[in-house]
Amino acid sequence: MSTHENHEPEPAVVPSVRAEHLTTSGTFSLDGHTFDVENNVWLVGDDEEVLVVDAPHDVDAIVEAVAGRRVVGIVATHAHDDHVRFAPELAERLDTSIWLHPADRELWEMTHGNDVPTKDLVDRQILTVAGSDLYVLHTPGHSPGSVSLFSPDLAAVFSGDTLFAGGPGATGRSFSDFPTIIVSIRTRLLTLPDGTRVNPGHGPSTTVDAEAPHLQEWIARGH
Repeated sequence: MSTHENHEPEPAVVPSVRAEHLTTSGTFSLDGHTFDVENNVWLVGDDEEVLVVDAPHDVDAIVEAVAGRRVVGIVATHAHDDHVRFAPELAERLDTSIWLHPADRELWEMTHGNDVPTKDLVDRQILTVAGSDLYVLHTPGHSPGSVSLFSPDLAAVFSGDTLFAGGPGATGRSFSDFPTIIVSIRTRLLTLPDGTRVNPGHGPSTTVDAEAPHLQEWIARGH
């Protein structure tokens, strides 16, 4: 008779994290011009807690989508006013903190004066929500402090206004730079695994492998 017991391997614990999406409408103002825009808001989390990615236009709609869950924080992918105009009000309503890369502090102050975000984002920082890690990637170019958030568990990156379906974010305004955004996209985003879903700050989602073949086209056209 064998005395060896047959031990089955413990199943891996898979986080229940998911990404939820809503769209809000409003305006973006910079360099003396104002434009009508629609912004994406991303909620990353589970039934208990969420991280809010950007705070545009409609506080009530975002609070409703949070639906009473604990909010780990509000991450501003950058400090253009359409992404942060309502961040302080939203943070107060949700009893949470705002995270922003310090290189965008000057842009933040154009909207909110010295009412500064409560926490600084740092490149390669790890934010944890619903048992899942998101990696902060500093992706300057659209603005000096633009960041993206990479979630291995979701196979997704929340790219703010750095990368869209069809190319880079705009770089024709103050605080932006086209060569810089190209470096960010080439070295920080297009190096993510093929199939990684790109969830931007405006417009439809795409994937890394759908966008990567077009990098030289974007460089040639200059935007």
